[in-house]
Amino acid sequence: MASDQETDDSSNSSSLPKNTYKDPDDGRQRFLLELEFVQCLSNPTYIHYLAQNRYFEDEAFIGYLKYLQYWQRPEYIKYIMYPHCLFFLELLQNANFRNAMAHPGNKELAHRQQFYFWKNYRNNRLKHILPRPLPEPVAAPPASAPPPQPGLSTSVTVPATSASIPVPAAAPALSPMQFAMAPGSALAKNDPRSSGADRRKRKKDA
Repeated sequence: MASDQETDDSSNSSSLPKNTYKDPDDGRQRFLLELEFVQCLSNPTYIHYLAQNRYFEDEAFIGYLKYLQYWQRPEYIKYIMYPHCLFFLELLQNANFRNAMAHPGNKELAHRQQFYFWKNYRNNRLKHILPRPLPEPVAAPPASAPPPQPGLSTSVTVPATSASIPVPAAAPALSPMQFAMAPGSALAKNDPRSSGADRRKRKKDA
């Protein structure tokens, strides 16, 4: 008889709906708390604090860090203001990193590298984002007219370009002998041999 009563009680208890916890504000408070905690992980000093107080030795806390990886999904990542927290959250899944952050030297190294990233990230990004100026076209040198050949017409036709120098249509070809020094020119007086002969001649006259 007692067994029949126990089976009836068990059947009644299984038929009753289970009481599940429901947030009174539809999870808003939980969302804000988890968002705040995740963004705290962007600070290496806070991670060092967790390691020093042996939070990383608690299996429940390790499972919580694994659960928080949902913040990397696109519908949640848009609320993140400090993206370094997701990088450290990924590193915290590794036991070696969790143990290393317990040492002050590793904490300072992570903080220093984070500072250098903030310092140079904008300049490094601008190198790839800003458009580079196009190279200026190099002007081709003007083509010089070939020298006239003897026996041909001395008229030269030069195409009218902005870089060319106007040349008369009919310019007589100059002979190399026209550039020879005329006799009795001033350049002949500067000859050192002639100047020495003049000095000797003056001494004899004196």
